[in-house]
This record gives sequence, C-alpha cells and structure tokens, in this order.
Amino acid sequence: MNEYLNPEIIGRIAGIGFKTRQPVEGTIAGLHRSPLHGLSPEFADYRSYTPGDDLKNLDWKAYARSDRFYIKRFEEESNLRAVFIVDSSASMAYGEPAFSKYDCAATIAVSLSAVLLKQRDAVGLAILNDRVQEDLKTGSTPSHLAKFMEVLQRTKLVGETDIGPAVSQVADQIHRRGVVVVLSDLLTPLDRFYESLGKLQHAGHEVIVMHILHRDEVEMPFKDSVIFKDIEGDEEIFAEPWAFHKAYQAAMEQFIQETRLRCQYCGIDYLPVLTDENLGVVLSSYLHNRQFAGTKTHRGRMSSLDSQPDVKKQRDEITGNSPAPEMNKRP
Repeated sequence: MNEYLNPEIIGRIAGIGFKTRQPVEGTIAGLHRSPLHGLSPEFADYRSYTPGDDLKNLDWKAYARSDRFYIKRFEEESNLRAVFIVDSSASMAYGEPAFSKYDCAATIAVSLSAVLLKQRDAVGLAILNDRVQEDLKTGSTPSHLAKFMEVLQRTKLVGETDIGPAVSQVADQIHRRGVVVVLSDLLTPLDRFYESLGKLQHAGHEVIVMHILHRDEVEMPFKDSVIFKDIEGDEEIFAEPWAFHKAYQAAMEQFIQETRLRCQYCGIDYLPVLTDENLGVVLSSYLHNRQFAGTKTHRGRMSSLDSQPDVKKQRDEITGNSPAPEMNKRP
C-alpha cells in the first residue's frame, strides 16, 4: 500500500464529499454547477425567445402574464477538474523522519483526490519548487490515483522555495476552469506567489491554499543553544532561542494571520495545517464547513503587494481599523 494512501482519512471524508462553490467546466454529468446552461431539472433563469429556439422550452404562463415569449434556462451540472500543486522544495523535508511537511501535503492531496475520483471528477498534479518538476495531466479513471501516488512518491525534495513563477506556469496549462489546491509551507517570496494566485483567479479557477507547517516552526520550542542550518542552503547560525523566542513567535503569528486575511479578502480558502494534527479531523471539518459557507465572494483579485500598496485598507475592511503590519515578510 502507498504510504500516502490512508483509508482512515478517506473513509472519514468520503461521506462528506467535495463540491465546488463556483461554476466549473467538465465533460460529463457530475455534482458541480457549470457555466453552461442545459436541460437539467435545476431552473436557472429566463431569456427572451429568439426564432429557432425549441418551443418545448417556452414558458406559456409567463406569456399569459406578459404577452411576451420567454425561454426557460436550466442549470447544467458538470464534473470537476481539480489540480493539486504540491511544494517540493527542500524546506518541505522538515519534520519527523516518518512524516515530514511534504508527507503531510502528499497525504492530503491523495485523500482528497480519492474522494474526487469516487465522484467521477478528474484530478491532476503539479510538483514544483522554483520550477515545475512533475506535471500529471488530469484524469478520472480509478487507475489514475495509482499514477498520482507514484509521482508523489518518486519526487525528490530539492531546491529553494520560490513557487510563484512555477504556479504561474501551471496556470497557463489549465485550460478549463476548476479548482486549484496549493499545498506549501509558503516560505517563499510572497509577491510572486500572490501574483500567481491572481492569475489563477483571473482564469476563473477556485483557489484553495493549504498552509503546511511543522509545530516547531510555529512555536520554536528549543531551549538550549543550538545550531540552525538553512535546509535549502549551506548557511549555519549558532543561536540561543530563548533570546528571540517571543519575537519569533510574534513574527510567525503575524505571517500566518496576514496570509489568512489576504486570502480571505480575495475570496481564497486558506487552511493552516500542522503536521502533527489529525488530518481526518482537519479535512472533514473543512469539507463540512464548505457545504454551508455558500458562494465565496472577494473584494479584489489576489495580486502582488507592490501592485496593491494599500494593504492597510484591505486589512481594516476585514478586521476593522486594527493596525496593519507588513504582510510580505516571512519569519
């Protein structure tokens, strides 16, 4: 059995399912709203009759009231295309030997993909660091999950974290609107990353950001003098964590909060995940909340901070006049 295939997690979320919040484009009948209009039982709206329209769709009651001809339009349901973008930079290797940040991201991707394939939806996969390492096109057959897991398993965690340009490259290759799930520790230049998310939104995709972190990165639990080594380079620093413990925690808390608020402002789902959390509980709670959250609205597409300097205004609109520390600095 593949190490990322966890029947317990899949069993917990399979009954909830995954449904998109906005119209998607597919090729077969499915569970999700389509931007196209067909003849499903779900009524959408009216439009004026034009010569050549099928008379069976005329609303005679509307004609009796208004003395005008109207055609009923019905909402067509579609299957979903979901692309999972998984960060494979060296920093994702941090964690316990048996379960790193990358292992956590891969387990989430496989679990959600298994549920989507069960719904007859299609899933694709992109593995990237500062470039695209692997690109598995979308598929909806049961055997596709085996290919999906095989790509995740053979991936090498190397390179620096600069996923923005690579995400933009992936965006250029997705030709039908769907859902894009980004799984990363986000220890990356945020300007380029935010710009790539805006590109996905501009193409009509629903975007979900899953922020994968180890508890050590959030809490800095080290007490004694230690040597910190750059996992993506050769730099080493000898330090005494007690001297900057509070400052580090404050910076990390700010980093997470500002990322959450910026995603919220732009209508992007943001889900922080710690590697030691119960993934079955985390995912089932998230999917359950999605079902009752309604359509996601945004007050502006995601873009780089340089092109949208008035970050304080965005934060104040969400939180109400609270101070706005810079959002483009990572701890």
